[in-house]
Amino acid sequence: MPDPLGAGGPDRKGKGPLSTGTHDRDGRLGGHQSYFERIDASRYKSTPHAGGAWDVDEMHFSPLGGLVVHAVDRYLAGRPGAEGLAIARISFDILGRLALDECEITVESVRPGRTIELLEAVVVIAGRPVVRARAWLLASADTEAVAGGAAEVLTPPEEVAAWDMASVWPGGYIASIDVRPLAPPRPGRTTAWIASPLELVAGEPSSALASFVALVDTANGIAVRESPTEWMFPNVDLTLHLHRQPRGRWTGLDTTVTFGPAGHGVTSTVLHDVHGPVGHAQQILTVRPQRRG
Repeated sequence: MPDPLGAGGPDRKGKGPLSTGTHDRDGRLGGHQSYFERIDASRYKSTPHAGGAWDVDEMHFSPLGGLVVHAVDRYLAGRPGAEGLAIARISFDILGRLALDECEITVESVRPGRTIELLEAVVVIAGRPVVRARAWLLASADTEAVAGGAAEVLTPPEEVAAWDMASVWPGGYIASIDVRPLAPPRPGRTTAWIASPLELVAGEPSSALASFVALVDTANGIAVRESPTEWMFPNVDLTLHLHRQPRGRWTGLDTTVTFGPAGHGVTSTVLHDVHGPVGHAQQILTVRPQRRG
């Protein structure tokens, strides 16, 4: 949930604690039913649903992360033999301000291989790289006989009540999602299910992984240690390690937030789908008081 090393916060520009715009019961804002619309083969236009939490005039990183995976999927779909590889780790470094505007995503292989491959994707907005992502792809094999070591399955989302996350954070993205904590959120500790009724890219099917990743960056906002109107704690990266591929529409976040004594913090999350854990996510935070005046 990055403020890309800029100023501001949820109460910036008089926006107040609630999201701008009007959403209907299907999560649509201003007639849009997706986070992005395709312009051409590599360019996308963000919709108001992608609006950020630290600044509603910027893009929330969560749907953009999913869009990067969507672009990687399209890149791999055009290559023979890539169907045997799966993303086992993807890291995102957030380099600058994520303007709520059109973006271009390019993907290339920096370490080709039949069983192990490293891809790099770069997101450009207004002529400047704003996100650099790297994904390790590993060959899939049958290891069911030795599978084990993961945490317990979470209580299903159908058995827990929704929480109005827009009471804490503004922005189109936060207003678009269905958030269901397993218990009332506590400072620095929350376990919650997240889902969205919206398409990632208008009129295009997205993989289960792209849809899953599009919700993971929400982790830094579900277990706030301090009020975001008093303190800033944006993440400048997001890294996911996956021991299996997620399935279904729900992203489970078992999240712990730690603030250190020198302006740094870490958001650590065990990632789940409804079948159980799928991996881990880490976000490094820059912690500082809100600027006033």
